[in-house]
Amino acid sequence: MNQEYIQANAWSIIEEGWNPRLVKSSESLFSIGNGAMGQRANFEETYTGKTFQGSYIAGVYYPDKTRVGWWKNGYPEYFAKVLNAPNFIGIDVHVNGYKLDLATVEKITNYRRELNMKEGWYERSFEAHLSDDEVIKVVARRFLSLEIDELGVINYEVTALKGELQITFEPYLDAGVTNEDSNWDDAFWALEGAKSIDHQAFINSRTNKTDFYVCTFMQSELLLNGEHIQWAEHSEQSETVIKHRASSTLLEGDTLTLRKYAGYTSSLNHNPYDLIEAAQKVLDQATVLGYEVLLDSQAAAWEAIWSMADITIDGDLKAQQGIRFNIFQLNQTYLGKDPRLNIGPKGFTGEKYGGSTYWDTEAYCIPFYMATKDQKVARNLLRYRYEQLDKAIENAEKLGFSNGAALYPMVTMNGEESHNEWEITFEEIHRNGAMVFAIYNYVRYTGDYSYIPEMGLEVMIAIARFWHQRATFSQKANKYMILGVTGPNEYENNVNNNWYTNYLAKWCINQAVEHLDKVKDGYRNDYDRVIGLTHLTDGELASWLEVSQNMYEPVDDELGIYLQQDGFMDKELVPVENLNSKHRPINQKWSWDRILRSCYIKQADVLQCFYFFEDHFTKQELEKHFDFYEPLTVHESSLSPCVHSIQAAKLGRMNQAYEFYLRTSRLDLDDYNAEVEEGCHITSMAGTWMSIVEGFGGLKIVDDIPSFETKLPEQWSGFSFKINFRDQVLQVAVSASGTTVSLEGDMEQDIYLNGKKITLKPQTVNA
Repeated sequence: MNQEYIQANAWSIIEEGWNPRLVKSSESLFSIGNGAMGQRANFEETYTGKTFQGSYIAGVYYPDKTRVGWWKNGYPEYFAKVLNAPNFIGIDVHVNGYKLDLATVEKITNYRRELNMKEGWYERSFEAHLSDDEVIKVVARRFLSLEIDELGVINYEVTALKGELQITFEPYLDAGVTNEDSNWDDAFWALEGAKSIDHQAFINSRTNKTDFYVCTFMQSELLLNGEHIQWAEHSEQSETVIKHRASSTLLEGDTLTLRKYAGYTSSLNHNPYDLIEAAQKVLDQATVLGYEVLLDSQAAAWEAIWSMADITIDGDLKAQQGIRFNIFQLNQTYLGKDPRLNIGPKGFTGEKYGGSTYWDTEAYCIPFYMATKDQKVARNLLRYRYEQLDKAIENAEKLGFSNGAALYPMVTMNGEESHNEWEITFEEIHRNGAMVFAIYNYVRYTGDYSYIPEMGLEVMIAIARFWHQRATFSQKANKYMILGVTGPNEYENNVNNNWYTNYLAKWCINQAVEHLDKVKDGYRNDYDRVIGLTHLTDGELASWLEVSQNMYEPVDDELGIYLQQDGFMDKELVPVENLNSKHRPINQKWSWDRILRSCYIKQADVLQCFYFFEDHFTKQELEKHFDFYEPLTVHESSLSPCVHSIQAAKLGRMNQAYEFYLRTSRLDLDDYNAEVEEGCHITSMAGTWMSIVEGFGGLKIVDDIPSFETKLPEQWSGFSFKINFRDQVLQVAVSASGTTVSLEGDMEQDIYLNGKKITLKPQTVNA
């Protein structure tokens, strides 16, 4: 672990004590969001120390031209960058003419940050000793409203602890922002105009190339000892900045508060020419409601989220804090309100990786949203991919595929591939399988088959066509092979016959054929529409089945295991435990050449298949493969510990399952990978939820009903969680004395509990 400075607390993330080395890490960990926008926990006042300023608007991006050593046919022309948006949190604070800056303050005491996850707000406080005769206390609280998702609110208090002080606040908007992550240092934003109207300020900006229009706005009021005394007035304006100003004199013990209402309106939701008018409506609504009402509304909105999504853990405070941090960040990133949006790997906490979605959404995130929200939220995530099917077909065409074959992108904002590393862009094609698995997973969990005839079948057909064309027939082996790929283990590139990829390919083809028959029998109008669109013939179906039925699978007969890929056993198989600790993490200490020649696995690969398709394999097969592959796994992907935690729990290896759980739940809080200052690992946080619900809770769907095989880590005295299964809410509580399941719903619900079938009556608890 790189750092362990976060205080253990069940409902809050807390940092105590001023340490400038931790500023960038804390900016990530204390980030806030509301699904529509988010921001790193940057200081409101001036800070000239090391910082990573970031504010982000969901769905707004820039196509940064790809930067590569040389161009390759089929390469994406750009990498879609999450944009650092104009900054609305800024407040210059002057005390007796001194500009407050924690990088230059003489002495800082009682420094504290708190991210209150229960109520959805972030607060920072400290005492600044400006001189022997001038001491102030600052308490700055802010939140991004869940109810008015274009609004952010800041309550910035300065109390005179020593001396009579003249305090001047200068709240400002700054559109002169740049990205930390930029290929060519292009100007991502163009300014369209700035102005103040009465006590309100507006800056209109437009993204270059993509033409998203954004209005950044603010209005600020000044309160002395809790009483309103004035609105901040326009003071100065430059090409990129508008400042307002308000000031007052404080006697010792007085508190001066600036309340700043600010945010974004954008052309995603409004006419580009009406953005100022839309912003005025938000400001008028906010100032009428006022800070206290908005704060209460924020707490109520989060209470509603937690009532369904919370997981309780008894007897292990750090584990409890970890899971709530993960659940909190997932809800800050995506709430399911807008089907145009998705779940970026860094959410609103940083810019690394770009894009709004990876295969992480389908493989890891959908189960969380299915079980903790209405199933419509998960359906929106599937709709997102369906509506980008045309782009997926275009992506495949650029690589030489035809006849409507689709390759979904590794990284995207609008469906176009925007990842620019050849070994990922061209070769990590297993992502296509995750699209089909998500459809399968959604239907078996929700019972909503209608998605398949309406949308999903077209996706399945396009993906089956891709796998059919991507397979190569080997006359020598008399089998179909998939050559030149990268599996989930990205420490192996350009390999032949990655077992996980081959297994997914044949499964996807079989799924398409199976559901074509079902839709033909039960949804004839949809079937005729889809056949008319795709021009699918019986001859083409037969050629698909020829591939799936004769797909090659690499096997080591002596060990009785599936091989990660051809030639894996030619490697020097040295367990990770024998690696010199000075060589870890290998992705930071070794050359890429050395990594590629090694046996070391970045994340679950063969074991990813055992996770997806647990019913296809016996427990003994899982155990054999786990024992072979896990000792070779370095877990240097954020997506690795959760899968291994689930599988260790299924094998009854509870200490190992617990260690993996702790690693995934506190990956960012304890900065296992020494990179949290770049942002948090949002999509892997859904895997943390799965570690408890699917691992320790043992949730799976058996015979079309939920089944729980519960196991309690010895470090816990109990845990509980809820799932929304087909509009019936089940609460599972596990303790040393056993497991109870209660039902909140209107109908009886059958379940399996530790192998026994039980019928739950409405509003009852069954042991």
